[in-house]
Amino acid sequence: MKKTYKNILIIAICILLFILMALALFFNGRISMNPAGTVGNTAGNLNNDGLFCEYDGTVYFSNASAGGSLYAMDPDETNVRQINDLRVRNILAGGKYLYFFQTGAASKSGFGHIEGIKSFDRCKLNGDDITALTRDIVVTGQLVDNYLYLLTATNPGASFYKIKIDKSEQVQLADYNINPACVRNGIIYYNGTQNDHYLYALNTANDVSSELWRGNLWYPVLDGDYIYYMDVAENYRLCRYSLSRNEIEVLTRDRVDCFNVGSGYIYYQKSGNNSQLKFMRIDGSQNTVLAEGNYTHINMTSRYVYFQPYGDDTTTYHSLLGSSNYGTFSPNR
Repeated sequence: MKKTYKNILIIAICILLFILMALALFFNGRISMNPAGTVGNTAGNLNNDGLFCEYDGTVYFSNASAGGSLYAMDPDETNVRQINDLRVRNILAGGKYLYFFQTGAASKSGFGHIEGIKSFDRCKLNGDDITALTRDIVVTGQLVDNYLYLLTATNPGASFYKIKIDKSEQVQLADYNINPACVRNGIIYYNGTQNDHYLYALNTANDVSSELWRGNLWYPVLDGDYIYYMDVAENYRLCRYSLSRNEIEVLTRDRVDCFNVGSGYIYYQKSGNNSQLKFMRIDGSQNTVLAEGNYTHINMTSRYVYFQPYGDDTTTYHSLLGSSNYGTFSPNR
């Protein structure tokens, strides 16, 4: 009889251990949902390839001097460390995870088997547990609460869809270009790309779009009460539109190739024969030349602006916001 009880006890303990292990695997495999109001990156950064993303006191970035692999550092550029060895862009952060579009390994050491693979991935903030969410070619994407809104170009023509961060609930929303970069309070602000360049608002609560303003704009960036944009009809000059007052202000008559807005400043690339990287206050005052020449990929954090020479993705420059000096960004030193 004692032997029977002993056997029953052993079986019960084994069953309990199995249940505990199963529960541990289940909860470890679950994806934590994000806090309400989560937005993955700024519109200005994403419109410039999303090479830098500041989140919760950490700057995640594509390190040009290390083949574009994913690194992290403090906003003052200290405590630099490598997250993974993948070439990345369109970096997003929210909750416990990072998201990015990777185009293969930055070096063949240790990652030769994925050289050439393209996917939009999710990983933990420390780089662990990389998971491919889609193999589509992502033109641009944004994180809004618990969904990724992605503009892709895998098939002939564009495809715009959303997918939940746990890789479920993929829903096609449009078969034309919608740039989801600009988000506030669950609303995606984007310019039309079919019959007009009006300003539209996509409510992510029901994924219904509505016309907001009949402007002629490109790359809208919302900052405070203003939509900053490139004026298509007027040689892509930079303007801002007040949502509350329905007023337009011209900030510069320079033809603009790309721009970014943040921390009270606008940085933009002036195109033409006398090409320059310039910056000014958000009201258009104190217009200053930062660098002569042609630059692109203007990304901003709370302390610095980062940019690259046009056609050179191995060199990155940086400048303190509001400073007229710049230098080479060398995070590996």
